[in-house]
Amino acid sequence: MTDAATGPLVVGAMVRTLGAYPSGWRHPGAHADPRTDAAVLRRVAELAEGADLDYLFFGDWLATGPDLEFRDPYLLARIDPVSAVLFLAGITERIGLIATVNSTYADPYATARATASLDLLTGGRAGVNLVTGAEPRAAANHGRDAHADNETRYDRAEEFVRALRLLWESWDDDAWIADADSGVLIDADRLRTAALQGTQVRVEGPLNVARPPQAHPPIVHAGTSPRSRALAATEADLALIAAGDPAVAAATRAELRALAAASGRDPEDLKVIVPVLPVVAETDAAARAIVDRLLLLVPLDDGVSDHAQRPGFPANRSLASFLDVAGIEPDDPARSASVDDAVTAATAAGFAEAAARTLDIVRARTGRDLGGAHPVTWRHLIAAHAVPANFVVGSAAVIADHFEDWRDAGAADGFNVLSAFQPAQFEAFTALAVPELRRRGLIGRHGVTLRERLSLGAPRLAHAEALAR
Repeated sequence: MTDAATGPLVVGAMVRTLGAYPSGWRHPGAHADPRTDAAVLRRVAELAEGADLDYLFFGDWLATGPDLEFRDPYLLARIDPVSAVLFLAGITERIGLIATVNSTYADPYATARATASLDLLTGGRAGVNLVTGAEPRAAANHGRDAHADNETRYDRAEEFVRALRLLWESWDDDAWIADADSGVLIDADRLRTAALQGTQVRVEGPLNVARPPQAHPPIVHAGTSPRSRALAATEADLALIAAGDPAVAAATRAELRALAAASGRDPEDLKVIVPVLPVVAETDAAARAIVDRLLLLVPLDDGVSDHAQRPGFPANRSLASFLDVAGIEPDDPARSASVDDAVTAATAAGFAEAAARTLDIVRARTGRDLGGAHPVTWRHLIAAHAVPANFVVGSAAVIADHFEDWRDAGAADGFNVLSAFQPAQFEAFTALAVPELRRRGLIGRHGVTLRERLSLGAPRLAHAEALAR
């Protein structure tokens, strides 16, 4: 039995300025130039804080290459996440600011210093998302011959978290006496070293930043491996999971909460967050039209454009590739079709399971069907299969139903909201979906600090644990 979340959900915005869907930047009016990201960051922050969302979340990727143009354009060139949250710290007042740090390559002292500084500057609104890295090209960018194996990365990540906690606790809150008459500024007994000598991380300390207002800014972690889930369950305050089905998400959430409890934590202090990609409009039909446009804008090997000749173009974006997935015989007339031809009912009847699922998804999300004035074309099927996305498509009521159903199923404590393109889709989410979420009591958490907004208990102090052993 999975304990269902109750009350308002944790809702944050996962910011990708070039959009979270690969063709989003091509949508009319969409932001398409990372050199002008500052304006979009300001707009997203303004909208998110006006909607009273809980945080802005910035991921990271430590390499780039031409292949990303087609796979994940938002990764091609992006603002460093710590720089992004520091930029927004001065133009926001209430919203949490979460930056990603890669523990495989980052320095723990520098990370502790930057995050403690952010927490002080914002009055307790900082958070840090720790990742161990998934891009092999990052190794060369950091002077290494190869990307470390999974076990080594997680050995370092565990020590990295401990180093952060010890460094954040360098100063007691009452260490600063500042007695001008006696000339005593600090109580030196309330300043501690970290003195961590691990196999992967060594740091002495103390930290040259006062204790953060939250003591420990919330830690976020995502991953699917056993080591990753163990780290999330024992150390993270937010565990990010990727699941397209609420039953799968509920099982994962139950597993993480059980691991947290087994480690001695209160499972209520671990919030399980899933991504959601809402495509929102005034009506369901208008939202489906947006998805339809996004699919039509996905670059394909269509025999007309030169996309297929460009570096890194994915091999699965052709009619031949999709027909192979669909199990269509070599002598079938569909093999000579154009990507913009309508899919016939006779051909679709012979689809293998994966292609049939793709057809169902396209019909549901675009409003197209086989035959008629608004038919499904091969282009739609190729794009939907090659560039899958868990869109939630419709009016505010549809989006709110999704949030509510997942909460009530015990599948999530909250959502990271992605936008297919910026800023119009995030504007639509905040203007249309947020009022309905608020009306249903699904949004609207309270607290001055990010820890308070997330309903987290007092952090376990690393120095106190060390003394107790």
